[in-house]
Amino acid sequence: MLEQNIFAGFGGQGVLLMGQLLAYAGMLEDKEVSWLPSYGPEMRGGTANCSVVVSDEPVASPIVTQATNVVAMNRPSLEKFESALLPGGNLFINSSIIDIKPKRTDINVYYVPCNDIADGLGNPKVINMVMLGAFVEVTKCVDVENIVAALSHKLGAKKADLIPLNREALKKGAEAARATK
Repeated sequence: MLEQNIFAGFGGQGVLLMGQLLAYAGMLEDKEVSWLPSYGPEMRGGTANCSVVVSDEPVASPIVTQATNVVAMNRPSLEKFESALLPGGNLFINSSIIDIKPKRTDINVYYVPCNDIADGLGNPKVINMVMLGAFVEVTKCVDVENIVAALSHKLGAKKADLIPLNREALKKGAEAARATK
C-alpha cells in the first residue's frame, strides 16, 4: 500500500493538523510515513497545504507530485491540486464553500459539506475532522480509532473533553462520504 496525499485549504481550516493526525495514526500502525507542511505568509487565512505519504514500504520522498488522494478545503486548493491527482484517484471537496465541479472525469469525487456538518455539530472548528472522517472512510489507509488516538495525543489531557465532539465529526464525515457514492 502506498498512499500519497495532498491536504490543502486556507490557514485556520486545520489542514496541517489533518496531515499530522494521518501521519501519527500511520506510525501507530507501524507504517512508514512522511508529513511535509507548506503554508503562506499568514498563519490564519493564508493558503496551507501538506503532503502526507503512508506506506508499507520505506518512503522514498516526502514530496508528493502525483497524489492518490487530494483534499481540497477551498476553491483555490481545488484549482491548484486537481491536476496532481493520479487517474482513478480520490478527490475530496468541501462542498460547503467550493462552488465549482472538478474538470476531470477520470477520478473519484467525494463532496463533503464540511462547514455545514460542523455547524450542525455546534462547532465550526471541526470542519477538518469531518473531512478527515470522510477521507479515512474512503481510503482505509489507517484505522479511524488511530486518528482518535493521534488526536488525544495532540490535544493532551487538558483538552481531552474535545474528543467526543471530534469523534462525532469523524463519524459524520464518514457518513457523508458513504452518501456520496
